[in-house]
Amino acid sequence: MITLHHLNNSRSQRILWLLEELNLEYRIERYQRDPVTIMAPESLKAVHPLGKSPVITDDQTRITLAESGAIIEYLVQTYGKEKFSPQAGTAAYWQYVYWLHFCEGSLMPPLVMNLVLSKMKESPMPFFIKPIAKMIANKIVEKFSGPNIKRSLDFIEQHLSQNDWFCGEQISGADIQMSFPLEASVARGAIGENYPHIFAYVKKFQARPAYKKGLVRGGEYDYA
Repeated sequence: MITLHHLNNSRSQRILWLLEELNLEYRIERYQRDPVTIMAPESLKAVHPLGKSPVITDDQTRITLAESGAIIEYLVQTYGKEKFSPQAGTAAYWQYVYWLHFCEGSLMPPLVMNLVLSKMKESPMPFFIKPIAKMIANKIVEKFSGPNIKRSLDFIEQHLSQNDWFCGEQISGADIQMSFPLEASVARGAIGENYPHIFAYVKKFQARPAYKKGLVRGGEYDYA
């Protein structure tokens, strides 16, 4: 039996989607974010030292694994039955590997930076410091994180204008991996008419029956 240690409003929702796509039997251990800090609870550290989600444990192989990309590769290779991964060595396969790494290596860091900066601007601080903090945060977004996000989204938009899925005509683990930052960006209003192919792509995968089943199993999720 596979167990998914699932945190609300987190990257673990995409693992639920994959588990449903692969039609695997699994159970969920649920964790809730702290309503003030929005951080994962300390109890997750009993599963993995970093205390983050997602984490899976597989009783069949006695493996405990963290990191979305690693989990996706594990599930696809172990249970995919030649689904959700292009044939090794092909051009489509290297696209698959590329997008698995691009998601957390290039796209997510500036998105997380923007989120942290927005939280910082809203957090309590002495009145005489607040204008300075806001100025610094806005300058970072203007000069660094904002342009990097735009460059990545422009790149993704162009790619999806020519491909049904990230690796071509067939859905793969790369689409599972890329789903979280893109649907979160749609939910927050950063993607809409300005990126029509990304927007259509997000609505397409959100309409899949397995995705919808994952939502029902997962519970609270603000980005769908």
